Amino acid sequence: MFATFKQIFKKTNKDLKSRVLYTLGALFIFALGNAITVPGMSAITENLGFLELLNAMSGGGLKQFSIFALGVMPYITASILLQVLQMDLMGITYFQELKEMGEEGRRKINQINRYLGIGFALIEGYIYSIMFMGKTATPLEYVEISLILTAGTAFLLYLGDQITNKGLGNGISLIIMAGIVNTMPRMMIEAFNALAINGSNTFLGILSFVIFILLYIGIIVGVIYVQEAERRIPIQYSNRSTGTYKANTSFLPLRINSAGVMPVIFASAVLAIPTTLTYIIKNESFKLFVDKYLSTQTPVGFIVYILLIIAFTYGYTYLAAVNPEDISKNLNKQNGYIPGIRPGTETTKYVSKVLSRITFMGAIFIAIIAAIPIIIPSIVKKERILCDQIPWKDNLKFSNMFVPPTNTLQFRNLHPYWFWLLLLLSYHMEKQDNHPL
Repeated sequence: MFATFKQIFKKTNKDLKSRVLYTLGALFIFALGNAITVPGMSAITENLGFLELLNAMSGGGLKQFSIFALGVMPYITASILLQVLQMDLMGITYFQELKEMGEEGRRKINQINRYLGIGFALIEGYIYSIMFMGKTATPLEYVEISLILTAGTAFLLYLGDQITNKGLGNGISLIIMAGIVNTMPRMMIEAFNALAINGSNTFLGILSFVIFILLYIGIIVGVIYVQEAERRIPIQYSNRSTGTYKANTSFLPLRINSAGVMPVIFASAVLAIPTTLTYIIKNESFKLFVDKYLSTQTPVGFIVYILLIIAFTYGYTYLAAVNPEDISKNLNKQNGYIPGIRPGTETTKYVSKVLSRITFMGAIFIAIIAAIPIIIPSIVKKERILCDQIPWKDNLKFSNMFVPPTNTLQFRNLHPYWFWLLLLLSYHMEKQDNHPL
């Protein structure tokens, strides 16, 4: 690590040094903007529920209701929509033609993506202003707040482009990572307070916190392992040379999790729509139906959430990520074949069969990862109740030294420490112009 920093700040690496400093400056602006609350609004103290994902992506900006509260999620939503529109299944030839135009088509798609992202930001900003202001404000105030939030998203898109061009790594990806990393100190402190301090049995509380940390690290390692895992199908290429065939063996890699995080985003978006409508449509029966059957906190809603993730995993894998028919056609064009499998239809069936099996494992893994943030809090709550009922108490007593004082700087606001972590990670990121997801 120290050798990396030495290489960065050598006199011979002036360009790299300037890029690093530019990236740090841009991330500082992002952190500063997250601390500026929208005029007329105050920080949100209530549980955000399904909006916690958005809050994490924006670096806690939604709970602060900062000018960057929306983050870059409207842009990501627009990107997902454009990906869906480019599928052959949709039958929209315009986007399919842009996809096949190469670099020029990509630039047009990116331009449409930005305009569409701004449009989504306007809509989301207006909805959130209604959700958190209620009906006490005037329509003009709703519009003003939505314009401020939209301007914040537009500025973040500009900042991401500047990081990509003048800094290190992909700007949009780096902003998303900065938002997630920014919430880590607060999350750890809240977990320690909930597990170790607030309970009557301190020893079991500390033990629970240690288990929480180990589980957290285990999840990260598991996600990396599964994300990089792949099923390699042997491929042979036959080249006609001097009247004979010369076979070259290669592999067709099929990822276990080809869909990435898209199924979770899709499933969350589907369940978020009726929940959002409850804030707009003031109907008690509709709200009760949504709370009972479409909330992840209820057994029925939780099962619906898991089934949606599995369904979207298969759908996105076959429609957007991997197409067995296209793989078969490409193999025929390159004189390639799978040993023991006939080219054409048989190859398509074989690839589809293998893809279906490994996608099932990937879908189960994604569902487990998505279920952990829902299951763990309820388990912890029950364990705390059981611990409080134990007749004996340990002699280890800890003061509230880990609780940040209300009149001092909060630990979550000490952004520079986390910027150095981002610097180390971004240094090893390859500069690329593809989609951040």
